[in-house]
Amino acid sequence: MFTPFQDLAADPHIRGFLHAPSQSGKTIVLTHGAGANCQSKLLIEMSEAFAASGFAVLRFDLPFRLERRFGPPSPGSAARDREGLRRAAMLMKEKQPGLVFLGGHSYGGRQSSMLVSEDPGLADGLLLLSYPLHPPKKPAQLRTAHLPKLGKPAFFVHGTRDPFGTIPEMQSALKLIPAPHALLEVDGAGHDLFAKKALGELPARVVSEFCGFLGKSVAREGQSSA
Repeated sequence: MFTPFQDLAADPHIRGFLHAPSQSGKTIVLTHGAGANCQSKLLIEMSEAFAASGFAVLRFDLPFRLERRFGPPSPGSAARDREGLRRAAMLMKEKQPGLVFLGGHSYGGRQSSMLVSEDPGLADGLLLLSYPLHPPKKPAQLRTAHLPKLGKPAFFVHGTRDPFGTIPEMQSALKLIPAPHALLEVDGAGHDLFAKKALGELPARVVSEFCGFLGKSVAREGQSSA
């Protein structure tokens, strides 16, 4: 079950849906890509899978989507969209105790990673679905400048047929990240992560492997600080 979040939020600029399990010690804030909104099938099914595993999930619309019902963000909207992500994360920190994770699909995930590279205290980790490594057919235009500044665990989910980056390109780019990171390959999936027109068991698999990755990351950090 989920609840319209605008009715619950102290910030009128945050519009979305809150998936609140009966018990939760973790929160994840998820948002959408450049051509979608928080009602996309991918975001809904991912949110339901995380909620079933005990996460409180906020899936919400970025500021550019509040201004325009259709179409991609304008070149100048990225800073506002990151500020929207910041507000959403801070609001969930106030409402829910425990760890807070940030991420989303494509553009939403990229803005999340950029925000956390600037403000590592905002989130405890990242979930990045179909990270848009470069524009299709333009592999030289890499979106990696902020990756060496990422100081939080980052879990990437990427289709083997994604035109925004091949698996070898992703593997090479992720080596720039100093924090723990992992890449989950989705065989046959494109940028939307729909392999064979259906998500199938992917959401549950993502949740399981994301949680496993976080457990290993926490253990690794404990060993390094000992």
